[in-house]
Amino acid sequence: DSKMPLLSVPKEVAVGTAMLGVAFATGMLAVFGAPKSSPSGMTGKSSPLRHYILDHSLREHPILKKLRLLTADHPWGRMIVSCEQAQLMANLVKLIKAKKVIEIGVFTGYNALNMALVLPDNGRVIACDINEDYAKIGRPLWKEAGVEHKIDLRIKPALQTLDELLASGEAETFDFAFIDADKESYNEYYEKCLRLIKKGGIIAIDNVFLNGKVLKPKKDDLAAQSIHRLNEKLLRDARVNISMLPMGDGVTLAFKL
Repeated sequence: DSKMPLLSVPKEVAVGTAMLGVAFATGMLAVFGAPKSSPSGMTGKSSPLRHYILDHSLREHPILKKLRLLTADHPWGRMIVSCEQAQLMANLVKLIKAKKVIEIGVFTGYNALNMALVLPDNGRVIACDINEDYAKIGRPLWKEAGVEHKIDLRIKPALQTLDELLASGEAETFDFAFIDADKESYNEYYEKCLRLIKKGGIIAIDNVFLNGKVLKPKKDDLAAQSIHRLNEKLLRDARVNISMLPMGDGVTLAFKL
Protein backbone atom coordinates (compact mmCIF):
# COMPACT_ATOMS: atom_id res chain seq x y z
CA ASP A 1 0.00 0.00 0.00
CA SER A 2 1.75 3.22 -1.12
CA LYS A 3 1.82 6.05 1.35
CA MET A 4 -0.10 9.20 0.53
CA PRO A 5 2.21 12.20 -0.02
CA LEU A 6 2.57 14.78 2.69
CA LEU A 7 1.09 18.22 2.11
CA SER A 8 3.53 20.23 0.00
CA VAL A 9 1.62 23.39 -0.80
CA PRO A 10 2.09 27.04 0.19
CA LYS A 11 1.77 27.88 3.89
CA GLU A 12 -1.50 29.78 3.47
CA VAL A 13 -3.06 26.81 1.65
CA ALA A 14 -1.87 24.43 4.37
CA VAL A 15 -3.44 26.66 7.00
CA GLY A 16 -6.63 26.82 4.97
CA THR A 17 -6.69 23.04 4.68
CA ALA A 18 -6.37 22.70 8.45
CA MET A 19 -9.21 25.16 8.93
CA LEU A 20 -11.34 23.20 6.48
CA GLY A 21 -10.60 20.03 8.44
CA VAL A 22 -12.12 21.66 11.50
CA ALA A 23 -15.07 22.83 9.42
CA PHE A 24 -15.51 19.29 8.13
CA ALA A 25 -15.51 17.78 11.61
CA THR A 26 -17.97 20.40 12.81
CA GLY A 27 -20.18 19.79 9.79
CA MET A 28 -20.17 16.03 10.29
CA LEU A 29 -21.28 16.52 13.89
CA ALA A 30 -24.03 18.79 12.66
CA VAL A 31 -25.22 16.23 10.12
CA PHE A 32 -24.86 12.99 12.07
CA GLY A 33 -25.25 14.37 15.56
CA ALA A 34 -28.44 16.28 14.83
CA PRO A 35 -31.50 15.53 16.97
CA LYS A 36 -33.94 12.99 15.53
CA SER A 37 -36.52 15.74 15.27
CA SER A 38 -34.31 17.36 12.62
CA PRO A 39 -33.40 14.44 10.31
CA SER A 40 -32.01 16.67 7.59
CA GLY A 41 -29.42 18.13 9.96
CA MET A 42 -27.32 20.99 8.66
CA THR A 43 -27.93 20.28 4.99
CA GLY A 44 -31.70 20.66 5.00
CA LYS A 45 -32.86 23.98 3.60
CA SER A 46 -35.45 24.35 6.36
CA SER A 47 -33.09 23.24 9.13
CA PRO A 48 -32.94 25.74 12.02
CA LEU A 49 -29.21 25.05 12.25
CA ARG A 50 -28.67 26.01 8.60
CA HIS A 51 -30.60 29.22 9.16
CA TYR A 52 -28.40 29.89 12.18
CA ILE A 53 -25.30 29.31 10.06
CA LEU A 54 -26.52 31.75 7.40
CA ASP A 55 -27.58 34.33 10.00
CA HIS A 56 -24.17 34.18 11.68
CA SER A 57 -21.75 33.75 8.79
CA LEU A 58 -23.18 34.90 5.45
CA ARG A 59 -21.71 38.18 4.18
CA GLU A 60 -23.38 38.40 0.81
CA HIS A 61 -22.61 41.25 -1.56
CA PRO A 62 -25.89 43.11 -2.30
CA ILE A 63 -25.66 42.39 -6.04
CA LEU A 64 -24.95 38.72 -5.33
CA LYS A 65 -28.09 38.62 -3.20
CA LYS A 66 -30.01 40.34 -5.97
CA LEU A 67 -28.93 37.66 -8.47
CA ARG A 68 -29.65 34.84 -6.00
CA LEU A 69 -33.21 36.07 -5.46
CA LEU A 70 -33.65 36.55 -9.20
CA THR A 71 -32.46 32.99 -9.79
CA ALA A 72 -34.79 31.64 -7.11
CA ASP A 73 -37.74 32.68 -9.30
CA HIS A 74 -36.42 30.60 -12.21
CA PRO A 75 -38.02 27.17 -12.83
CA TRP A 76 -34.57 25.60 -12.46
CA GLY A 77 -33.56 27.88 -9.60
CA ARG A 78 -32.61 24.94 -7.40
CA MET A 79 -29.51 24.42 -9.58
CA ILE A 80 -27.81 27.46 -8.02
CA VAL A 81 -24.86 26.80 -5.73
CA SER A 82 -25.73 27.37 -2.07
CA CYS A 83 -24.79 30.85 -0.88
CA GLU A 84 -22.69 29.65 2.06
CA GLN A 85 -20.78 27.34 -0.27
CA ALA A 86 -20.20 30.17 -2.73
CA GLN A 87 -18.82 32.28 0.12
CA LEU A 88 -16.36 29.50 0.97
CA MET A 89 -15.26 29.35 -2.68
CA ALA A 90 -14.64 33.12 -2.64
CA ASN A 91 -12.66 32.85 0.59
CA LEU A 92 -10.51 30.08 -0.90
CA VAL A 93 -9.90 32.15 -4.03
CA LYS A 94 -8.73 35.01 -1.80
CA LEU A 95 -6.69 32.69 0.43
CA ILE A 96 -4.52 31.45 -2.43
CA LYS A 97 -4.41 34.88 -4.08
CA ALA A 98 -5.91 33.45 -7.27
CA LYS A 99 -5.83 35.34 -10.57
CA LYS A 100 -7.04 32.70 -13.02
CA VAL A 101 -10.16 30.65 -12.31
CA ILE A 102 -12.16 28.08 -14.28
CA GLU A 103 -15.87 27.53 -13.71
CA ILE A 104 -17.60 24.57 -15.36
CA GLY A 105 -21.34 25.10 -15.21
CA VAL A 106 -22.36 28.75 -14.98
CA PHE A 107 -26.19 28.69 -14.88
CA THR A 108 -27.27 32.30 -14.10
CA GLY A 109 -23.74 33.30 -13.13
CA TYR A 110 -24.09 33.61 -9.35
CA ASN A 111 -20.82 31.87 -8.54
CA ALA A 112 -18.99 33.44 -11.49
CA LEU A 113 -19.96 36.82 -10.04
CA ASN A 114 -19.07 35.62 -6.55
CA MET A 115 -15.52 34.75 -7.60
CA ALA A 116 -15.06 37.74 -9.92
CA LEU A 117 -15.84 40.07 -7.01
CA VAL A 118 -12.79 38.83 -5.08
CA LEU A 119 -10.35 38.53 -7.98
CA PRO A 120 -7.90 41.36 -8.67
CA ASP A 121 -8.80 43.72 -11.52
CA ASN A 122 -6.64 41.74 -13.94
CA GLY A 123 -8.09 38.43 -12.74
CA ARG A 124 -10.21 36.23 -14.99
CA VAL A 125 -12.94 33.62 -14.63
CA ILE A 126 -13.14 31.33 -17.66
CA ALA A 127 -16.84 30.51 -17.37
CA CYS A 128 -17.95 27.42 -19.32
CA ASP A 129 -21.54 26.62 -20.22
CA ILE A 130 -23.63 25.42 -23.17
CA ASN A 131 -26.68 27.59 -22.46
CA GLU A 132 -26.37 31.34 -22.92
CA ASP A 133 -30.00 32.02 -21.97
CA TYR A 134 -29.38 31.35 -18.27
CA ALA A 135 -26.22 33.47 -18.24
CA LYS A 136 -28.16 36.37 -19.75
CA ILE A 137 -30.00 36.60 -16.41
CA GLY A 138 -26.78 37.30 -14.56
CA ARG A 139 -24.79 39.28 -17.12
CA PRO A 140 -26.50 42.65 -16.37
CA LEU A 141 -25.63 42.16 -12.70
CA TRP A 142 -22.01 41.33 -13.55
CA LYS A 143 -21.96 44.72 -15.25
CA GLU A 144 -23.74 46.42 -12.35
CA ALA A 145 -21.11 45.02 -9.96
CA GLY A 146 -18.32 46.35 -12.21
CA VAL A 147 -16.77 42.92 -12.83
CA GLU A 148 -18.10 41.95 -16.26
CA HIS A 149 -14.60 42.38 -17.74
CA LYS A 150 -13.30 39.66 -15.41
CA ILE A 151 -15.74 37.00 -16.66
CA ASP A 152 -14.89 35.30 -19.96
CA LEU A 153 -18.07 33.39 -20.83
CA ARG A 154 -17.51 30.60 -23.34
CA ILE A 155 -20.66 29.01 -24.74
CA LYS A 156 -19.62 25.60 -26.00
CA PRO A 157 -19.05 22.16 -24.45
CA ALA A 158 -16.73 22.65 -21.49
CA LEU A 159 -14.44 19.81 -22.54
CA GLN A 160 -13.81 21.69 -25.78
CA THR A 161 -12.91 24.87 -23.88
CA LEU A 162 -10.60 22.93 -21.53
CA ASP A 163 -8.88 21.29 -24.50
CA GLU A 164 -8.44 24.70 -26.14
CA LEU A 165 -6.84 26.07 -22.96
CA LEU A 166 -4.45 23.11 -22.83
CA ALA A 167 -3.65 23.43 -26.55
CA SER A 168 -2.83 27.13 -26.12
CA GLY A 169 -0.18 26.33 -23.51
CA GLU A 170 -2.15 27.24 -20.39
CA ALA A 171 -1.45 24.03 -18.47
CA GLU A 172 -0.57 24.69 -14.81
CA THR A 173 -1.44 28.39 -15.05
CA PHE A 174 -4.81 28.39 -13.27
CA ASP A 175 -5.24 28.72 -9.53
CA PHE A 176 -8.76 27.46 -8.90
CA ALA A 177 -11.48 25.45 -10.65
CA PHE A 178 -15.12 24.85 -9.76
CA ILE A 179 -16.91 21.88 -11.32
CA ASP A 180 -20.72 21.94 -11.31
CA ALA A 181 -22.08 20.67 -14.64
CA ASP A 182 -23.26 17.35 -16.14
CA LYS A 183 -22.30 14.65 -13.68
CA GLU A 184 -21.45 11.99 -16.27
CA SER A 185 -18.49 14.10 -17.43
CA TYR A 186 -17.13 14.92 -13.96
CA ASN A 187 -14.12 12.60 -14.23
CA GLU A 188 -13.04 14.15 -17.55
CA TYR A 189 -13.54 17.66 -16.17
CA TYR A 190 -11.48 16.76 -13.13
CA GLU A 191 -8.61 15.27 -15.13
CA LYS A 192 -8.37 18.25 -17.49
CA CYS A 193 -8.65 20.76 -14.65
CA LEU A 194 -5.89 18.92 -12.81
CA ARG A 195 -3.65 19.56 -15.80
CA LEU A 196 -4.66 23.23 -15.97
CA ILE A 197 -4.31 23.96 -12.25
CA LYS A 198 -0.90 24.82 -10.87
CA LYS A 199 0.62 23.09 -7.83
CA GLY A 200 -1.00 24.48 -4.70
CA GLY A 201 -4.19 25.20 -6.65
CA ILE A 202 -7.63 23.94 -5.72
CA ILE A 203 -10.37 22.09 -7.59
CA ALA A 204 -13.80 22.29 -5.97
CA ILE A 205 -16.22 19.56 -7.07
CA ASP A 206 -19.90 20.18 -6.35
CA ASN A 207 -22.80 17.74 -5.76
CA VAL A 208 -20.61 14.91 -4.51
CA PHE A 209 -23.56 13.64 -2.40
CA LEU A 210 -26.07 13.89 -5.27
CA ASN A 211 -28.98 14.08 -2.82
CA GLY A 212 -27.75 10.93 -1.07
CA LYS A 213 -27.90 8.81 -4.24
CA VAL A 214 -24.18 8.03 -3.96
CA LEU A 215 -24.90 5.85 -0.91
CA LYS A 216 -26.45 3.19 -3.13
CA PRO A 217 -26.24 4.23 -6.81
CA LYS A 218 -28.81 2.51 -9.02
CA LYS A 219 -27.47 0.71 -12.05
CA ASP A 220 -29.45 2.91 -14.43
CA ASP A 221 -28.47 6.16 -12.67
CA LEU A 222 -25.41 7.19 -14.68
CA ALA A 223 -24.99 10.47 -12.77
CA ALA A 224 -24.89 8.76 -9.37
CA GLN A 225 -22.60 6.02 -10.70
CA SER A 226 -20.24 8.65 -12.12
CA ILE A 227 -20.08 10.71 -8.93
CA HIS A 228 -19.63 7.62 -6.75
CA ARG A 229 -16.75 6.38 -8.93
CA LEU A 230 -15.08 9.78 -8.80
CA ASN A 231 -15.50 9.96 -5.00
CA GLU A 232 -13.80 6.58 -4.66
CA LYS A 233 -11.06 7.64 -7.07
CA LEU A 234 -10.40 10.90 -5.23
CA LEU A 235 -9.96 9.06 -1.93
CA ARG A 236 -6.97 7.22 -3.43
CA ASP A 237 -5.64 9.94 -5.77
CA ALA A 238 -2.06 10.61 -4.68
CA ARG A 239 -1.90 13.74 -6.86
CA VAL A 240 -4.10 15.69 -4.45
CA ASN A 241 -5.07 16.15 -0.84
CA ILE A 242 -8.82 16.25 -0.30
CA SER A 243 -11.56 17.38 2.05
CA MET A 244 -15.17 16.32 1.42
CA LEU A 245 -17.44 18.84 3.12
CA PRO A 246 -21.10 18.34 4.12
CA MET A 247 -22.14 21.68 2.69
CA GLY A 248 -24.93 22.20 0.18
CA ASP A 249 -25.17 18.92 -1.76
CA GLY A 250 -21.63 18.02 -0.75
CA VAL A 251 -18.44 19.56 -2.09
CA THR A 252 -14.98 18.00 -2.34
CA LEU A 253 -11.93 20.24 -2.32
CA ALA A 254 -8.90 18.77 -4.07
CA PHE A 255 -5.58 20.50 -3.33
CA LYS A 256 -3.06 19.77 -6.08
CA LEU A 257 0.30 18.55 -4.81
